[in-house]
Amino acid sequence: MKTLSSRLRRYGLRYDDLYDPYYELDIKEALNRLPREIVDARNQRLKRAMDLSMKHEYLPEDLQAMQTPFRSYLQEMLTLVKKERAEREALGALPLYQRTIP
Repeated sequence: MKTLSSRLRRYGLRYDDLYDPYYELDIKEALNRLPREIVDARNQRLKRAMDLSMKHEYLPEDLQAMQTPFRSYLQEMLTLVKKERAEREALGALPLYQRTIP
């Protein structure tokens, strides 16, 4: 965990930033339900990390010290989305974000 924390700090990322919305639809749904400011901050962190990676650089030490890599912003919403999906499956309804129009 210490190693992961230091690697995330180098690029200014949080652990929740590593989730891929294209890999799992629950993550995409959870991101859609979050406030716009949180999603914008996530996108900005990802862009900064890609930029630093392409330049083969890290964040300055003073900014690395300010980073909080394990402060979660997505887990609560992701848990709620997964509970709702499980409830819909238990009731026999189609998943909310995989419906087809007849």
